[in-house]
Amino acid sequence: FHTEKLMAYQEARELLACVMDAKISDAKLRDQALRAARSVCLNIAEGAGRTSWPEKARVYSIARGECCEVVAALEIALVSTGCVGEAARGGARHAETVYALLSGLIRRAG
Repeated sequence: FHTEKLMAYQEARELLACVMDAKISDAKLRDQALRAARSVCLNIAEGAGRTSWPEKARVYSIARGECCEVVAALEIALVSTGCVGEAARGGARHAETVYALLSGLIRRAG
């Protein structure tokens, strides 16, 4: 599939792995972070499958918003609830890359 070749998708998978590795101790926050990280991956895959540029831009924008949610959850876990810090910081780095790549895809699609 074309999705596998997208750098944004590859980075999003790494982001998801970091969220899992962070082992966020607060169950609700962990669930929220995991759902958002999965959503980033799934929306990138959906965007790759869309044929019209406006549809691609819309779905990639959703993925970018979910990416911001993942970062917030990781930051909250670092500050308040506890997590594996190295994994959370690695996730934030991957999220920064995902955000930048998605911004480029959105500009290209727009």
